[in-house]
Amino acid sequence: MNVVITGGAGFIGSNLVHYWLEHHPEDSVTVVDSLTYAGRRESLGDLSSSPRFRFLEQSIADATAMDGAVRGVDLVVHLAAESHNDRAVAGPLPFVETNVLGTAILLEACRHRDVPRFHHVSTDEVYGSLALDTPTRFTESSPYLPRGPYSASKAGSDHLVRAWHETYGLRVTLSNSGNNYGPYQFPEKLIPLAITRLLRGGKVPIYGDGKNVRDWIYVLDHCGAIDLIAHQGRIGATYLVSAENERSNLDVVGRLLRQLGRGDDSIEWVPDRLGHDRRYALDPSRLRQELGWRPGVTFDEGLAATVEWYATHESWWSPLVAPTPGASA
Repeated sequence: MNVVITGGAGFIGSNLVHYWLEHHPEDSVTVVDSLTYAGRRESLGDLSSSPRFRFLEQSIADATAMDGAVRGVDLVVHLAAESHNDRAVAGPLPFVETNVLGTAILLEACRHRDVPRFHHVSTDEVYGSLALDTPTRFTESSPYLPRGPYSASKAGSDHLVRAWHETYGLRVTLSNSGNNYGPYQFPEKLIPLAITRLLRGGKVPIYGDGKNVRDWIYVLDHCGAIDLIAHQGRIGATYLVSAENERSNLDVVGRLLRQLGRGDDSIEWVPDRLGHDRRYALDPSRLRQELGWRPGVTFDEGLAATVEWYATHESWWSPLVAPTPGASA
């Protein structure tokens, strides 16, 4: 099978490319990535000599390039997106251009080239914010209530994917996941930011009171879910991907402090981010019941593996760390 993975030089994308080539030795994978700041060829450097791997440095907003990229392709897995909330607040228009316009252009290319299957990867943030004192979780039928430029742009892309299915019959599936963590994550996000700062003897910034809760999943568990949905998910269906692992930012940082032998004096409290959602939580019942998916990595196991990866791959992240205040989660 010929597979295109957009955003394949990014965090989730590069992990998915490695996962796919390992788990599907009969497939070939083409990565489409424009190599913005968070996309790194270095994350795929070990694959450069593989005859089953091809890299196209192209933007999904380039219609001519996308038409050529998806020609003769069996499956497109669409991850390409601008995704950092702080950057979206500071400058929202690139998020609209990539996440909304880029998705529409990619969908049109897939429609005209009769791509048999299209899987779209989205986020829990499209559903808005939940209160801390409720057991409520988002489901596939929850209304969309995005509260920031990033989540609004991803909500727009989700709606476009469904529209191309309903209007043109494009064979699509969608998935929304919580916060991913693991290798190759750009060190602006909470967990790699905390690890890299602690490894260098610095402090970890935490927004507000640190009680904001996120639904954490190890990236390779997410990759397994994408694989399963792309192959076996019902056409037109959405699946929520969750390890059912809700943790506050303060709890996450506390676990990292203990793993790295540091105390609470290594926390730096910073003013809260504009529009900072309080809690996200997903109900993965459909994914579990229809497709039998289960996560394979506990939170502590995943954190330990992530700390080990960053500790042994300083050459990957060292050029990327900068004195940028704040942590995104």
